[in-house]
Amino acid sequence: MNARQKRLFEESRRKNPDFKIPTETAPASEWSEEDLALIKQGVGDKSGRSASGQAAAAAGEAPREQIGSVVTYFEAKGFGFLRPDDGGRDVFFHVSRLSEGDPNTLKPGTRLLYELGVDRTGKLAAASIRIAPTE
Repeated sequence: MNARQKRLFEESRRKNPDFKIPTETAPASEWSEEDLALIKQGVGDKSGRSASGQAAAAAGEAPREQIGSVVTYFEAKGFGFLRPDDGGRDVFFHVSRLSEGDPNTLKPGTRLLYELGVDRTGKLAAASIRIAPTE
């Protein structure tokens, strides 16, 4: 208990001498497999994910490779955003996740192959990025 909580408790105790701190905690609820899969992926808004990506993650399957285009890239900072071809929210990416290709070619419109993952803050981000071959 910190100092503020102690002060508030003592004030409440003066007003009501029978006041006691509750010692019981609510019973922990059971977690479903779907809940555990989301927790393993990280916290945050998952509404931008495609339904197939969520189903694969909940089933524990390996992430599937997706394709998208660079929307913005800040070369000095080493990060940017890409727009998935199958729709949804833009996805953050960092140049350190580029496994194949030249970082100098990351310009708006560049096609990328990537897998969805989680960054160090637990937010949705692109992982294992590579520049898509030209057709």
